[in-house]
Amino acid sequence: MTAVFGHLNPDTDAITSALVYASFLRRTGVDATAYRLGEPNLETAFVLRGAGVDLPPLLTELPAGSSVALVDHNESAQSLPGLHDLAVTHVVDHHKLGDLSTNVPVYLRFEPVGCTATILTKLHREANLPIEPTEARLLLSAVLSDTLHFRSPTTTAEDREVVAYLAQIAGITDVSAYAGEMFAAKSDLGDTPAATMLKMDYKVFEFGGRPYGLGVIETTNPAYVLGRKAELLEAMDAEKAASDLAGVLLSVVDILGETNRTLVLSATEERLLTEAFGATVTDGVADLGHRISRKKQIVPALEAYFESR
Repeated sequence: MTAVFGHLNPDTDAITSALVYASFLRRTGVDATAYRLGEPNLETAFVLRGAGVDLPPLLTELPAGSSVALVDHNESAQSLPGLHDLAVTHVVDHHKLGDLSTNVPVYLRFEPVGCTATILTKLHREANLPIEPTEARLLLSAVLSDTLHFRSPTTTAEDREVVAYLAQIAGITDVSAYAGEMFAAKSDLGDTPAATMLKMDYKVFEFGGRPYGLGVIETTNPAYVLGRKAELLEAMDAEKAASDLAGVLLSVVDILGETNRTLVLSATEERLLTEAFGATVTDGVADLGHRISRKKQIVPALEAYFESR
């Protein structure tokens, strides 16, 4: 059996892509089962409820040598512990190639599009496999989520075309209204603990030989999130110490305003933000302007900054 899963702290693309790709593999003769590497965020839970789909089982470990298929990631720091001891057989991803290495040839599908779900839609078309309405809804939701309904600079013409194609199959006549419902669900944080908010969309990257935690909270109500700044900074500080990180950044992205305000934990992070982005810092918050994509606008800038030092 091949275990199919997305990254740690899964978002909508990570979970829906695991579900759909596991189904695709089974339909093409591979025994595959979808899993998740963490709890779903509020948006993902909304999407699954609307589609009438159960959450895939939680996976915490696998015996060495187990076959796995990765979706929406390929870096070990974002994956199941002990990934290097597992037999990676398939990878479908829209991120840069990380530290993945294998002992045998594997199936790799990387494309510079806004979402893994866009690639999965193409795989179905290429294999002449029809996409069922429920899976179309899952894939559509993932593309809308990852591209912030085409607001993100990662959006491509292929993402737009795929959304139009999937909407017809899923029977969603008003895509804008549906995207609005998704973003409202994502923003309904209520009394969600600060530590949970930090990890809802959080990944660890290595810069200059040290690990940094980069979290993002995408919301239509940034004032609420920023109003909990003190709690969030405490959670960031605790995570920095617990995981021995060089730094932690948490970006509050206003989905509708398309702006980024990043919380500044300490002088280390402040120097990083001012030197790498030219950001101004006021009252512990750095203004990163319209840099709303971690993948395309935050990580590359940090990589360039550390490479130049």
